[in-house]
Amino acid sequence: MIPEHDRAALRPEQPTSAEATVGKATIPPGHPWNRIPVIGAVSALVGAVACAILGASNPKQFFFSWLVSFLFFLSLALGALFFVLIQYASQGGWGIVLRRIGETTFAMVPVMAVLFLPLLLGLHDLYSWSVPGAAEHDALLRWKSPYLNVPFFLIRAALYFGSWSLMAFLYYRGSRGQDVSGDPAVSVRLRRLAGPAIIVLALTQTFASVDWIVSLTPHWYSTMFGVYFFAGSFVAFIALLSVVAVAMRRAGLLDTIISAEHLHDIGKFLFAFTAFWAYIAFSQFLLVWYANLPEETIWYKARIEGSWLPVSLFLMAGHFGVPFFYLMGRTVKRNGVTLAIGGAWLLAMHFVDLYWQVMPTLHPEGLRPSALDVAALVAVGGCFVAAAGWLMRRQALVPLRDPRLAESLAFENV
Repeated sequence: MIPEHDRAALRPEQPTSAEATVGKATIPPGHPWNRIPVIGAVSALVGAVACAILGASNPKQFFFSWLVSFLFFLSLALGALFFVLIQYASQGGWGIVLRRIGETTFAMVPVMAVLFLPLLLGLHDLYSWSVPGAAEHDALLRWKSPYLNVPFFLIRAALYFGSWSLMAFLYYRGSRGQDVSGDPAVSVRLRRLAGPAIIVLALTQTFASVDWIVSLTPHWYSTMFGVYFFAGSFVAFIALLSVVAVAMRRAGLLDTIISAEHLHDIGKFLFAFTAFWAYIAFSQFLLVWYANLPEETIWYKARIEGSWLPVSLFLMAGHFGVPFFYLMGRTVKRNGVTLAIGGAWLLAMHFVDLYWQVMPTLHPEGLRPSALDVAALVAVGGCFVAAAGWLMRRQALVPLRDPRLAESLAFENV
């Protein structure tokens, strides 16, 4: 016998007023956005061919360029995962109509796992500690060798991608399944999982940033770098969210669903976490500067000398000063065009930030942009966009039967 409440859950329910408002909320046949997967795939192919041609003569540059682009798009997926988790953990209502954008973005984690594989071919080019015999005449590397060794590095990478993919699978499948079942218990279950999932995400993201960025300079260390990477990732995703949400409104997909009230809250998130990123970035620098220890200052020393100094100053102004004052006003955050401009700018600044973190290891003498930087960005970005576009075509663009959908549709800023 099936209990009465379980039978009730299995019965088809009548559409609510919120469901009637959003309708199917899908990309209609013939819409230009249906071409996104093809555009992304062609871009990926062109970028991959360019990487193969240019990288054949300069493989070390290829691996560093690929690492920067890989970290850029991975950070968008991890920022999206955190955004969705805090929406569930806080039981927020305003972001329901935006949550599917986050779910589609974090569903790219398995794609990023595949795009991580080329880096394994260049471990010795990227990470000096991975070269056989590197620790024999280096006391510090010998001391770090129980952690910094290739087998354990690969095990940790598998653990990171496994945990992120599992969380992405659970939340994506749960949300999509609720579109069909309308079962409010799905939201309850995912909310209960959100707290532990945030802890797992925080730990794995911290260690991944140490493994893939900090260990490029194996003698350096920072206990704040994980938070620094997290802050940049979350700012980057909110910036992406602002651009995609505005683009969807202008394309006529969610113009009656995402309102100026939702854009306003996206803008507030973007403004707040831009300030948070600057706070963490400055705090890390201040502690290193104040202590003035050689084993800590080596990382910043390489970035305030030669042509890297203008990049550092540009990053200070471009990632904090300009967007801080630009996003301060209410009008900018409620206008789609001005908000999208701010989001696009911060996405570019996030790429510059990652480039600034990685490339001085390869070019300590100064900034040396390469065509491989562009080729890798097009190849990795093309794969990311193609996969995300393919998912968007197969799903509703909002969580159709989330219990808080009506609250989100009626949301107004106080």
